Amino acid sequence: MALNDAQIDLLNRTPVGHLATADGKGRPYVVPFCFVCDGGVIYSILDGKPKSSGLRRLRRVRNILDNPRVSVVIDHYEADWTKIWFLLVQGTAELLEPGPEHAAALVRLRSKYPQYERMDLDENPMVKVIAERATGWNGG
Repeated sequence: MALNDAQIDLLNRTPVGHLATADGKGRPYVVPFCFVCDGGVIYSILDGKPKSSGLRRLRRVRNILDNPRVSVVIDHYEADWTKIWFLLVQGTAELLEPGPEHAAALVRLRSKYPQYERMDLDENPMVKVIAERATGWNGG
């Protein structure tokens, strides 16, 4: 497995990360995102916050469909450099449509993010990242 138990725990305790995708020509695109981790898989629902286009037309979705290679970064910074850390997860992503896996991940997302409990997300696609490699660093 690409992620160990400590990394999975860290991912599930961290409220926001950054998802990096690239289009078919390799042009990078990075967005902040909410997520949960279940073993070696990271899930992020395409939610109802204001978007400039439909969910399936979002740049991150188009990029994943063109080039499934992605990276996820979570980090913590403060003035005391003994307390800073980051985790970089590299893997492949796909668009997960509603079904049993989607429903299970949505339960986990709603548990981590109470804001999702009031949103109608059952039919929204989800980004599924399959972790292949993880690297990180901490100052302590």
